[in-house]
Amino acid sequence: MITFSPGPSKVYDTLPGYLQDAYDAGILSASHRSAAFMNLYKETETLMKEKLHMPDDYKLLFTSSATENWEIITQSVIQDASFHIFSGSFGKKWYEYAKYIEPKTDLLKLDPNDTISVESLQVPNHCDLIAITQNETSNATQVSMDTIKAIGSKFPEKMIAVDTTSSMGGIALDFSVADIWYASVQKCFGLPAGLGVLILSPKAIQKAKDKDEKGRYNSLNFMLENAENYQTHYTPNVFGIYLLNRVLQDIPEIQHIDEVIRTRMQQLEYAVAMTSPMSLLISNEAARSSTVLAVSGKEEFIKTIKKSAEQVGLQLGGGYGPLKATSFRIANFPAITDEEFQQLINFIKQY
Repeated sequence: MITFSPGPSKVYDTLPGYLQDAYDAGILSASHRSAAFMNLYKETETLMKEKLHMPDDYKLLFTSSATENWEIITQSVIQDASFHIFSGSFGKKWYEYAKYIEPKTDLLKLDPNDTISVESLQVPNHCDLIAITQNETSNATQVSMDTIKAIGSKFPEKMIAVDTTSSMGGIALDFSVADIWYASVQKCFGLPAGLGVLILSPKAIQKAKDKDEKGRYNSLNFMLENAENYQTHYTPNVFGIYLLNRVLQDIPEIQHIDEVIRTRMQQLEYAVAMTSPMSLLISNEAARSSTVLAVSGKEEFIKTIKKSAEQVGLQLGGGYGPLKATSFRIANFPAITDEEFQQLINFIKQY
């Protein structure tokens, strides 16, 4: 069965070999205070800079998931409150987590087919961080790098934090336009769930030090103190970090992946648009994700096509939340091969 679920999604076909190599190398039993782990951490950060073009002065931290980063950012970076811009369920959840910790947290909820109007955007003075869901997995929308850059230019005194859970590793990101970036590895990195990455600019690190929040299990300053020596503050998912390291070694630089992902998405969008029972959930191309496509249709048809797909060995991702019954989602992640993607397109063309 070839899965096109947007997460956890298909893992790289090279994973069994990575697993055997990890076992043979003894890394599965390595202490997170050992030289072996510290070298692994340092090399993985270096590979993130080389392959994803993460700036040299940004810092890579490891967490258990992207969701965990919501709490870390709110408790350890935000001075007063955050302002959240989103259109879907995961952006809303980030806002709700933050509001539970900081009641003055505010929001701008967009229609999924709308893009952010930077010119008219107003952010309350008491909100010192702007939280942007760059790629919204639930409804397959995204925010462009140009828009994020424009927001940062308009509000230079505020921090910018960006959720790239289902886009980091799949499309080129300009890390310099924001201060905090995070993701999980079970999507575009093509790995099993259980590891999150948190990337901080020098400005974000200084903001955390200025706030000086300590004493919690996931206090960012505690994490940063350990990261200075390429260690973690708790026993981490060493295997997950090893797998991320191996994937980063083997993949091309992000601009080449980006080109493939965008080309495949155009082909998929065209195939869906040419059918009669299916339509693109996001009609506005400027708001549409490059790594996840949401397809809408009548409830009975959605049930039928998902079942038909499984009969030929293709698993379509379900719709999310209120869109569950009338849509399905397709992951366009790098671990899915071009041949597998073509099988999906040929299947859709039957309709």
